[in-house]
Amino acid sequence: MKIILAGAGAFGQKHLDALKLIDGVEVVSLVGRRLDQTKETADKYGVPHVTTELAEALAQPGVDAAILCTPTQLHASQAIECMKAGKHVQVEIPLADSLADAQAVAAVQKETGKVCMVGHTRRFNPSHQFVHKRIVAGEAKVLQMDVQTYFFRRTNMNALGQPRSWTDHLLWHHAAHTVDLFQYQTGEKVVKAHAVQGPIHPELGIAMDMSIQLKTAGGAICTLSLSFNNEGPLGTFFRYICDNGTYIARYDDLITGKDEKIDVSKVDVSMNGIELQDREFVAAIREGREPNASVHQVLPCYEVLHMLEQSLNG
Repeated sequence: MKIILAGAGAFGQKHLDALKLIDGVEVVSLVGRRLDQTKETADKYGVPHVTTELAEALAQPGVDAAILCTPTQLHASQAIECMKAGKHVQVEIPLADSLADAQAVAAVQKETGKVCMVGHTRRFNPSHQFVHKRIVAGEAKVLQMDVQTYFFRRTNMNALGQPRSWTDHLLWHHAAHTVDLFQYQTGEKVVKAHAVQGPIHPELGIAMDMSIQLKTAGGAICTLSLSFNNEGPLGTFFRYICDNGTYIARYDDLITGKDEKIDVSKVDVSMNGIELQDREFVAAIREGREPNASVHQVLPCYEVLHMLEQSLNG
């Protein structure tokens, strides 16, 4: 399977590392904003073609699919471009920064029939998979999720310490992880959503602190705190309060509410959520089926983000 990857930054390189571990997959073109830096990354990973234009990469011989790790503001239009070029596409989270754009991507997927998957990695992390399997088996039900998403990001730098060409967003990017996971784990749609935010940063133009409350039709609730002002620890920490047990997930680590470590190493074939996400994308293409985290499965997340944006603007 020949795949192109657009976005050669910190997250794009995580996908390149993951794709190396999947049999029968070859990355044939790398798309980046700066040709010299993109070529350096391509040489490191043995990618034969580099370009600054997505259309040029899509036109390479025999390309089957694309993975998009580009700035948020490009995700929807580029996903549509890939599908209209006859390619399957996985677009990194978030799918879009507006509900209308997310719906437009879903419409093109229906029109083309191509696999269109969104990088909602929390669905694939073994820690969250462990909890999900308990829920599906009827062994636990989520009553409440308490989630903290904390970073220190007062300047516009990426995970590699390099300047970004775009501005990250607490609501449309970081909250998307939890909003989707909450509905995925409860199996219910959010019917109440409310958000408040702190002051807008004078240079970045975004809120640096935010608090979100959600409630599903069945009564499960979620409280999400987000900050770009937190000096540590960094990352996202999830507490599941269930009718049968409490679980605390920190990326790939999972403990009970009594601080007992749970071994999740046998939950899936890898402990790397990005690798598991990419394996699902490749498998869905090969098997001609809808992937987990398809555009249609995650669309309810973007409906809730739209509701939250309206509550902030109200």
